[in-house]
Amino acid sequence: MSLLDRYKSVRNYTAQICAPLQREDYVVQPIVDVSPPKWHLAHTTWFWEEFVLSKFKQGYKRFHPRFAFLFNSYYNAVGERVLRLHRGNMSRPTLEEILDYRTYVDRHMEVFIQSMPDETAAIVELGINHEQQHQELLNTDIKYILGHNPLFPPYRIDFRETEINETDHSFLDMDEGIYSIGHSGKGFSFDNELVQHKVYLNSFSIRKSLITNGEFIQFMRDGGYQNSDYWLSDGWAWLKENNIDAPLYWHKIEDAWNRYSLSGLELIDPLEPVTHISYYEACAFAEWKKMRLPTEFEWEAASAHLEWGKRWEHTSSAYLPYPGFTKAVGAVGEYNGKFMVNQMVLRGGSIVTPRGHSRSTYRNFFQPNLRWQFTGIRLCKK
Repeated sequence: MSLLDRYKSVRNYTAQICAPLQREDYVVQPIVDVSPPKWHLAHTTWFWEEFVLSKFKQGYKRFHPRFAFLFNSYYNAVGERVLRLHRGNMSRPTLEEILDYRTYVDRHMEVFIQSMPDETAAIVELGINHEQQHQELLNTDIKYILGHNPLFPPYRIDFRETEINETDHSFLDMDEGIYSIGHSGKGFSFDNELVQHKVYLNSFSIRKSLITNGEFIQFMRDGGYQNSDYWLSDGWAWLKENNIDAPLYWHKIEDAWNRYSLSGLELIDPLEPVTHISYYEACAFAEWKKMRLPTEFEWEAASAHLEWGKRWEHTSSAYLPYPGFTKAVGAVGEYNGKFMVNQMVLRGGSIVTPRGHSRSTYRNFFQPNLRWQFTGIRLCKK
């Protein structure tokens, strides 16, 4: 597929994700970590205007002089921005204006890509992958918005959050040795996947399947949320401060556990991989199970022998730079490097990760309390 066709396909898919929404859904921001769908539509368009068209297309005129302020996310090098927690306050510009913005930028981008200079190919590739990241965020943000509506409205009644349930709970034994970790540099990767380097790993055993809803219910029935012995100190404080007693979106109805999914409220399937689990909950479950989370290096070393991609899988690794990591010059250098503190690495991908976007070297990262992404648990023997 040509670069132009890929651009069109990605832009069209963003619109398809939003197609089931009602107008009122586009502006809601229930928490700071969730952005309104309207903002995602505008921000992904701003990326193309800011980093490609305004810099490389001669004579380009911005759609609106204030959109750079409204829809910049966190790039300090390109100017001031609306604070993240205030994105839901922007009832204006209207959805129609945002859609006009997308049409305007797409028209210019489609012309530009057909005759662009060679040096812009890398930033266009980054823009495609950037929009795919926001497609995943769109799905998870939409779920949070609708899942916290007391009517529990379905996003799409035909949406399946798990295609295959977990049945093989055996363990894969990995030999001790030296393993290559990180991206080879051939083809696209984000900068935090570089530089490929060697790590020594002791032998370890990693489970072939993810932890299921049924297993997590056993943890709950055994007092998992009430026994501080299983919890990290920060995790126990988070649990108490927020009255946590079940995974996100779980509801006890007539003595049965239900959960909100993108297809609506439904009974828990005990064989489905548990999801919307924080790092704190994953660590507590592992302690209860007398096991541990894998490191990100163990996960990557074993990934060729595992089925993955249903849930972002927690690891015990802090999000830090690899040896030899360097930030790109300019605003693009803010993409990953400045977030390498107080976050934990997740690996794999999820049911809402766009097809072809993830890879075994992909490093996702979140603060340990966050649960709104499709996160899950895979364990290693101690």
